[in-house]
Amino acid sequence: MATTKWVVDPAHSEVQFKIKHLVISTITGSFNNFEGGATSDQNDFESAEIHFSLDVNSIDTNVEMRDNHLKSADFFDAEQFPHITFQSNYFHKVKGDNYKLSGLLTLKGITKPIELDAEYGGTERDAQGNIRIGFEVTGLLSRQEFGLNYMQLTDSGGMLIGEDVRLIANIQLMRHE
Repeated sequence: MATTKWVVDPAHSEVQFKIKHLVISTITGSFNNFEGGATSDQNDFESAEIHFSLDVNSIDTNVEMRDNHLKSADFFDAEQFPHITFQSNYFHKVKGDNYKLSGLLTLKGITKPIELDAEYGGTERDAQGNIRIGFEVTGLLSRQEFGLNYMQLTDSGGMLIGEDVRLIANIQLMRHE
């Protein structure tokens, strides 16, 4: 069976996360440096193998002091664990343009299975004739399951930051000839 290799185009992709602050509002951040790709059947993306790596030092929440704290051992410990990686083990169509993506996420040295939703956005040729495919990938993960145990409390006894982290990745893949 012929396969097709795909590579993530970082100039036309983004990886964001959202987490509650004081459990009353949401903070959005992104990872500005990442790479990844996929291998699929030549005619179909069903059962594709997908891999991804995020550079923890590229975290950006628009507040340098907060970014530095997130890179510290209180959170991601970027010095010891400079990358967050994902390796798929399952990618299948659920209905229409909706897929389920599951695999192993490694964050802060802890590897756990996660399941994400992926919505197919379409396939197009760019101005140079390259075939591109787009997906929006979303999901929730528990930060404490991955060793992000920072638990400062507010004066009223509430959590300073929420437990669940929402992931949103808009990914454009380019066929690699």
